[in-house]
Amino acid sequence: MAEPVALLALALDAAVGWPARVYARIGHPVGLFARIITACERRWNCPSRGRGARKAGGIATVLLLVGLAGGGGILLTLLARTLGAAGWFAIAIFAWPALAQRSLDQHVQPVIAALQAGETARARAALAMIVGRDTRDLDEFGIARATIESLAESFCDGVIAPLLWLVTAGLPGVWIMKAVNTADSLIGHIEEPHRDFGWAAARLDDAMNFVPARIAAILICLAGPGGWRIGWRYRRAHASPNAGWPEAAMAGVLGVKLAGPVRYDGALRDKPWIGEGDQPGLRALVRARRVYHRACAIAWGIVGGLAWLV
Repeated sequence: MAEPVALLALALDAAVGWPARVYARIGHPVGLFARIITACERRWNCPSRGRGARKAGGIATVLLLVGLAGGGGILLTLLARTLGAAGWFAIAIFAWPALAQRSLDQHVQPVIAALQAGETARARAALAMIVGRDTRDLDEFGIARATIESLAESFCDGVIAPLLWLVTAGLPGVWIMKAVNTADSLIGHIEEPHRDFGWAAARLDDAMNFVPARIAAILICLAGPGGWRIGWRYRRAHASPNAGWPEAAMAGVLGVKLAGPVRYDGALRDKPWIGEGDQPGLRALVRARRVYHRACAIAWGIVGGLAWLV
């Protein structure tokens, strides 16, 4: 039953995403997680608290999120089962917001359109919606590089990881994954003031994305030639134990180099390059979007095949 549910959830997400009108009225479920994290941070991540106390507060925050997301998933599953034969459809509805195929594509497309129109400032503004790095001084190559990196990494976080957790652990699994990933995005940083408070969120997110990141890399390599050698060679060049896998695979498929020096809050970080070749430009970004579409299609095919087999 899990595979048909996942296939329908994928179809709903691809068809309509998370509609703007729905977002305007009720927001998105991850917004609830963000509000909980913010409230916990105000209470438990005060500068006056010691490092151990802040780390304990971060652990408590993650446990609270896991309990709420998992408990909510269980309750929704039980509710769906009261509907009888239509229950699987209800579960797919409840899982649908956890996927981000269409949303990710909709964030990348404006960057491409702006670069195609020669409007670099508009491209920077669109890019700023999806990355945390400084975008103010980026040229076409810097914009394309950042967008491709975000696309590759988010293919794991926003598509493959929730899909895998949905198939293997149902609604509790997929919503726990989304809650933990939201926490990692907001507080899972090595810099202060989150180094201690965000430790638990970062470590659990690493664990939950360990398998999905490697699956994402394989799917990217299947979606275009040339990714296997570079993907394997540079998989560990990223500071994250997971993000380097899909990014290296994408760099190999495109024949470009990603990562490298980048600015956050005005400070330059000398990150290692991932891949070989020139820096990517508009053409590589357009190709990366096509690779993303093909990788999503392959994921669809796998889920559909499993649904047919069972």
